[in-house]
Amino acid sequence: MDLRQPASWLVRAMSAAGIAALVLAPARLSSQGTTQGAVQSGGPPQDPASPLRFFVALNNRTPPKLADVTMPVPPDNPVTDAKVALGRRLFFDTILSNDRSVSCATCHIPERAFTDERTLAVGVFGRVGRRHSPSLINRGFGRSQFWDGRAATLELQVVQPIKDPNEMDLSIDDAVARLAAEESYRTTFQAVFERPVSADDLGRALATYLRSLRSGDAPYDRFMAGDTTALTAEQQTGLQIFRTRGACTVCHAEPLFTDEAFRNTGIAWRVDTNTGTGALQDEGRFLVSGMARDHGAFKVPTLREIANTPPYMHDGSLATLAEVIDFYDGGGRQNPSLIPLIRPLRLSADDKRALIAFLGALGGVVTK
Repeated sequence: MDLRQPASWLVRAMSAAGIAALVLAPARLSSQGTTQGAVQSGGPPQDPASPLRFFVALNNRTPPKLADVTMPVPPDNPVTDAKVALGRRLFFDTILSNDRSVSCATCHIPERAFTDERTLAVGVFGRVGRRHSPSLINRGFGRSQFWDGRAATLELQVVQPIKDPNEMDLSIDDAVARLAAEESYRTTFQAVFERPVSADDLGRALATYLRSLRSGDAPYDRFMAGDTTALTAEQQTGLQIFRTRGACTVCHAEPLFTDEAFRNTGIAWRVDTNTGTGALQDEGRFLVSGMARDHGAFKVPTLREIANTPPYMHDGSLATLAEVIDFYDGGGRQNPSLIPLIRPLRLSADDKRALIAFLGALGGVVTK
């Protein structure tokens, strides 16, 4: 099997007849035809009417190469080397925090793929935030920002941690005043933007630097480019499981390894051991959208550099990749808003080791 192409059972599911059946009448699929072929070819052993088959089939076209994916850039904020350099300087400067003790890099450490090892983010005065610091790798490709997608653009995202009381706790007006008071920043902003320091340009500079934070040229990329030796045999097995029985590509679509959607996998659901009643500890996307389907839903994170970014999930509650795989293998955590795509996978110990090995092949060259 050439793992650089979609798995054979997915190719059959993507046939004209298969797509028509999946799109027009997924609930009426029988155990014959494409469904039977899928199971016999190593597809997920599941109810043929499952919506999982529908989404896996549609998500498993031959993936583009990362180099061929275009990063959107706002017309009013073109990328320049000088702007990236200014944004980098701001990113590492503690001048943007209330007590000048933390910078953006405090929670987004370059050596850890721009996240950190703490369960929850910690800001000025030791204040603990509500969520784990997400990786900033390849965020320039994103459709929205933060775990709950409350910022539509990087320009809007980058200034929010500055004014958040639990992060940097500095008003944007005060941040601009501090920068304008330093001659070197005044000179640099004037040179880059041809105008004095402003809140909008502070956001533009930081956003431009974040667009430069990319991960690529991983063993996976080299394998997809034709180097069949780039992945070990175990990693190739992991890739096959990732695309088929694990159904990981449903949410972690190649080559970015995220589809930028928001999904409830049950990670925020907790059951009171005394009463037996459950509740969401964090409403996630629902607090932004107000839509019932978004209760407890969070953005699907990229898996690029995933081996370098523990702990995992929006709350940092899973310490290792093995724990993450066990969580999904068990079908997530049941709750009223759990997406129907989440179900027990029944992976073997060897399957899980192969998946972890493959995820390690998603670590590549990170720009800093």
